Amino acid sequence: MSATDWNDRICTLGPFEPAPGDGFIVCRCVEITQGDVRRAVHDGMFTLHEVRRLLRCGMGLCQGQICGRLVRGIVAKELGVSPTALEEVTARAPMRPVEMRVFGSEEAGA
Repeated sequence: MSATDWNDRICTLGPFEPAPGDGFIVCRCVEITQGDVRRAVHDGMFTLHEVRRLLRCGMGLCQGQICGRLVRGIVAKELGVSPTALEEVTARAPMRPVEMRVFGSEEAGA
């Protein structure tokens, strides 16, 4: 596969074949392994955004600070392109639900 056709959605990478390092945990926040990332690419997730949405890697507490480069390298290697050829992902602040009683309580703000 050439660098020009990896994102055209017509190409196929072939079936996923397990490799020796597939059990290595890449994203500790959500416990995603190297094999999970490789399988996602072989299933048609050719961008970092797609891999991130499917597997939730890079969306944990570290927001991809630990796993971001590893995931980028794995995806690039599976696609046969340079890691710099992949589009950057947008970092977002982690959000947590807050109960409405916290906003309504005068004591909580004091």
